[in-house]
Amino acid sequence: MSKSFTRRDFLKKSSMAGIAALMVPSAFLAACGSSQESTIPQNSGTTGSGKKITIGFIPLTDCASVVMAKELGLYEKYGVDVEVTKEASWASVRDKLLSGDLDAAHCLFGMPFSVYTGVGGAAGSELPIAMLLNANGQGITLSKDLVQAGFRDIQAAKNVIESAMVERELTFAMTFPGGTHDLWLRYWMGAVGIEQSKTQIITIPPPQMVSNMQVGNMDGYSVGEPWNGVGVRQDIGFTHISSQDIWQDHPEKALVLNKNFSERTDELKGVMKAILEASQWLDDLDNRKEAAKVIGHQAYVNAPPEEIENRLLGKYNLGGDLGEHVYTDDYMLFHKGGNVNFPRKSHAMFFMSQYVRFGYLNNHPDYEQIANKLIMQDLYKEVAAEMDIAIPDDDMKPFELKIDGAIFDPEDPAGSLEQYGGA
Repeated sequence: MSKSFTRRDFLKKSSMAGIAALMVPSAFLAACGSSQESTIPQNSGTTGSGKKITIGFIPLTDCASVVMAKELGLYEKYGVDVEVTKEASWASVRDKLLSGDLDAAHCLFGMPFSVYTGVGGAAGSELPIAMLLNANGQGITLSKDLVQAGFRDIQAAKNVIESAMVERELTFAMTFPGGTHDLWLRYWMGAVGIEQSKTQIITIPPPQMVSNMQVGNMDGYSVGEPWNGVGVRQDIGFTHISSQDIWQDHPEKALVLNKNFSERTDELKGVMKAILEASQWLDDLDNRKEAAKVIGHQAYVNAPPEEIENRLLGKYNLGGDLGEHVYTDDYMLFHKGGNVNFPRKSHAMFFMSQYVRFGYLNNHPDYEQIANKLIMQDLYKEVAAEMDIAIPDDDMKPFELKIDGAIFDPEDPAGSLEQYGGA
């Protein structure tokens, strides 16, 4: 297994690989260093077809492993020619993956199951999952007039929101039907006891959340960082709860594939190895300041690097005079010794069960068949073995949701819904 890059390696590489790929302005170059000595790993030879591989991303902090694999020269190291492209919305990512305009993408873990079951796309359309990219690090931001809900206070949130609903209909935003942000929002609402049928839930692309809240289009939103932190920074709301407070170490973004590209195994393995090494690099907290500078740039997330850095390090200014909360072991994770990256079929089953719970599906889907079809677990195991990365042994075992103590049993997805009592 290749060793992670040092900070010095990064500073050199970001000044060379990043400039070549994206024509980064001189101000950014000055921030990252200006060494002319190339430290990009030697190309180990092209694999498969040798075609350029296009990987899409949405401007979110958790695109970091896909972006940093480019900036650190890791795609080249593993013999694949990759272009990373900023995309406008999750619906656009879906459409481009299905059409082949994108070979792969930084993508919501729930999207392939949402699309395949017809919740968020044409039923039966296949978007395979090669690996997970990160866990944790999303959040729910509420408007300032709901600040009495506090931080992680479920009872206070119930009281404040029910009181507000007497006066008017509340509107909440998420990013894609059946995606992770949608599930965190709906699951939180269920735990709080909010009748979802009495609220409006709308879809907004992640980078547009803050501006929509500013003009009063919604009372709260569920999204990934840095847009919760930016909402606090711009004083439009406060962080009420983070996704790791709902389900610690939950699956979040995945490397999702165009069906044809999923069959170009040699190239796909090169992409996965590059991203896995970048994930290891990112989980060294000493590297996160540099990562924040890179992904904060306009070409990527286009947000203040310090806001990205703080929440990458688990330091949350909550806003609303609620002070600061520091996450010590459950901030955004990219690798965690391989525990993050292994794609679990049980997690796919959980998402689909929640589609039934929240009325997206009238009947239970064939949980096992869909999970087997869309999750490329065997390929991931092959890549992990070649990189000496451990494979977790917890798939298909029951797990607990932190916010309400509910237990999901992947051997009985339908039965697991009974504990919610029709919520």
